[in-house]
Order: sequence, then C-alpha cells, then structure tokens
Amino acid sequence: MTFADLGLSPELLKAVEDAGYTVPTAIQAEAIPPVLMMKDIIGIAQTGTGKTASFVLPMIDIMAAGRRRALMPRSLILEPTRELAAQVAENFEKYGKNHDLKMALLIGGVQMGDQLKALSDGVDVLIATPGRLMDLFERGKILLNGCELLVIDEADRMLDMGFIPDIEFICSKLPETRQTMLFSATMPPPIEKLAKKFLNNPKRIEVSRAASTNADITAFKVLVETRQKRETLRWLLRNDLVETAIIFANRKTTVREINKSLQSHGFRSSEIHGDMDQSSRIKELDRFKAGEVTILVASDVAARGLDIKGVSHVFNFDTPWHPDDYVHRIGRTGRAGAKGRAFTFVAKEDAEAIANVEKLTGAAIDVFGKKDVRVELKPAPEAEAEVEEKPKRSRARRDDDVREERPTKTQPDDDIREARPARPRRDDTAREDRAAKPRREAAAKPERQERPRGRRDEDDAPVPAGEWNGPKPDFLGVGFS
Repeated sequence: MTFADLGLSPELLKAVEDAGYTVPTAIQAEAIPPVLMMKDIIGIAQTGTGKTASFVLPMIDIMAAGRRRALMPRSLILEPTRELAAQVAENFEKYGKNHDLKMALLIGGVQMGDQLKALSDGVDVLIATPGRLMDLFERGKILLNGCELLVIDEADRMLDMGFIPDIEFICSKLPETRQTMLFSATMPPPIEKLAKKFLNNPKRIEVSRAASTNADITAFKVLVETRQKRETLRWLLRNDLVETAIIFANRKTTVREINKSLQSHGFRSSEIHGDMDQSSRIKELDRFKAGEVTILVASDVAARGLDIKGVSHVFNFDTPWHPDDYVHRIGRTGRAGAKGRAFTFVAKEDAEAIANVEKLTGAAIDVFGKKDVRVELKPAPEAEAEVEEKPKRSRARRDDDVREERPTKTQPDDDIREARPARPRRDDTAREDRAAKPRREAAAKPERQERPRGRRDEDDAPVPAGEWNGPKPDFLGVGFS
C-alpha cells in the first residue's frame, strides 16, 4: 500500500513525496481513510509509529474546504507539552505547503501578542496546550463554537499531568456535531471513560497491544547500586557504540547533576527540563538535532512524542515511577524502522517500579550481562605479557628479601646467640635510629596500604594471563559466576 491508495489529494501526496515518504505505517493506513470519512477515531499504537501524520494528513484535506473567521478556529489539536505542540505545527507546515491554510500555535512560556494577532486574522488549525487555551478562553480572546474537528493527542499523558478536567471543560464548549479523534500509546480506564463521554460511536484502531514496546528496540535492565549509576552510565556511553543518546531522570535536580557530571568528564551533553523557559528548551533541542551535542539529559518533558531522528540509545538513569512512562521513554529510539538500544538502571529501591513496568508490558526485561557487551573485554597481547611478567618480578624480589633476612638453617641456635653483637647504648645509637626511622616508615607504609578499607582482596591478586585486566563494572558480573 502507498499513500496514493488512501484517498489523499494530489497536492498532499506531492508534499508527502517531497518529505521522503511513500509507504504509510500501520496506524496511518488504518486511520486515514475513516478520518477522511468524518468518523470519530480512537487510535492506539506504539510510540514512534507515525500517529501524528495519521491525523495531520487527513485534516489538511478536510480543512482545505471552508472559510476562516476571526477568533473562531475551525479545528483544534490539544497537546500535553509545548514541544509536542511545536512538533505538530512543524508537520502541518511540511505537509500543508501546497494548501492555503492558516495555523496558530498557542503554548505557554512565550508572549501572547503574536498568538492573539493570528487568532484575530482567523485560523483553520489551532494547536494548543490546555493551560494557554483555557487562559485565552477565560479572557474572551477565543471562541470554540465554530470548531468542526477536535484531536486529543497523547491522552494518557494529559491524564498524568492533570489536564482531564480542563479537557472536559473545553469539550463542553465545542459544538456537539463535530468529529473527534483521540490518540495515545496507552489507554488507561480514565481515558476510556473520557472517550465514551465525548466520542460518538468511535472506530477503535489498535495496531499493537496497548503499552507494548517497539520490536526494533533491544531493552536491558542494569542491576547496579545507586552510588555506581554515574560510573556505569559513563562506561556504557564509551563502550556501547553510542551515536546519540537521551538520558531520562525522574527529578529535575538529577537532570542538572547528570549533565554537569558528563560535561566534566568530556562528554558533549545538554539538558532539558520543566524549569527551563520555552526558548531555552527549544534552543537545546535544536542543538541536539543539529549534532552540536550528542547526549541530551531530560526529564519526562521530552518523553512523549518527540521525533528526533538517529537516537541510537535511551538510558533510564532512574526507573520511571509510572510504568507508562517507560514505554514512551524508550520510544525515543528505534523510530521509523531504525534499531535502538534502551538501558534501565535498577537499584534495590527500584524493584517495585521495574516489576510494574514488566507487568504493564507483559514481558520480562533482559538483564545486561557479559554476552551483551559490544566491546572486546580481552586485553591486547602486549598487555598480557606485562601482566605475566610483573608478578614474577615481584615474587622474585620478595624471595630475595626473605633469603637476606633469614639465618642459615645449618647454624645452631647457640651460635646465633653468640654471634649477635651486644646491644648498643641509647646515646650511641640515636643518630643511627634517626637515619633508620624513614627507612622503617617506608617499609611499614606499604604494609598499612596493602589492604585498603572497602576494597576486596581479589582486586590485589595477580591477574592470570588471558584474563581481563582493565576496569570491570560490577554490573557485568550480575547473574554470572
């Protein structure tokens, strides 16, 4: 099947072809025809499978016929975050370039002036976050009684962010005779209830089981102590063939700390979280997309819907508190048929959280072990030779010292006592004691440092030839003898 088989207009097909797409994804193939037939839709699909285009493309053709009116948008798309709203706006600009459509973006964190001007001129498509839309509606700057089409995108995220009451209020102000579409990767019971309340005999499209993960993503859980997470993260970033990566943390303070730590170790990293203003967030995202930085440390503000091509790895520095967030986080990699790898760090306190994730996805996550390491752990031949020679030299040196200090066994004990010189007086030997004191301290110092506190004895033992002699993270030994 191609896009030409879905009933789209020639102008839209030309824009899709210019964007480099010819074959629709499963959700696009099943959703676009009923949307063009003006049916209500509930769309459930894995993140990264093209849900956005499944409603943007038919909306462009639907909105192509009609007339704009001031302050009364003809269609409305609700998004949970500013980044998602901006991304949908980019899709409209890309695919609607051959149509005479006006679009407005209503998001927080920016001045209202340009947004109010666009509304006063009249818009065909309004893309908004619930907070800014409610603000303008209460000020009387926007009217919703002319909206013919409503899209609620990432509905489960709306639930997590507490937007459901706002959505219910917005839906109550829209005309009853409208087309409504609801899209999400997961479908918890409150969203089902919302769908039944505001959708009229919807067609349910489920191209994969809700909350399932992408088959193109190889996922691991890394069993690690909390204090070793940063060291483990740096080891994986250096040794797992990472091209670009997104690192997720549960707290904004953790995001800032991880970014500073990575930068201090020479990584090109940046950060994005909810405490940053919109312009700064957009700037850092653009830097990441342009390749100026290869690692983006983020809170869950970047977990939903962001389509950044070429992300090879996702790291969950913290196991997500909400199991649904796991599906969305790792969905930032393995997009559009590409392969990706996802690592989730699991400390002892994360046992319940990771169990909830595995229960939601219906599959156990593999533990990362030696068989999954992408680098050769065997040292080079030169290193093997050095390892083999060093213990021999040290043993020979110790044997010589012992032979010098021990008396010969052929000498009787009485002869030894007679051969010992008389003990010198304290005054005569004061100078000799001062000269010998540094020597005694130097000999005693290695004895005190022989077994530092907290270090295992086996670390100091000679390494046999052919074994790994480099740093070995503790998590690689999990589940292996």
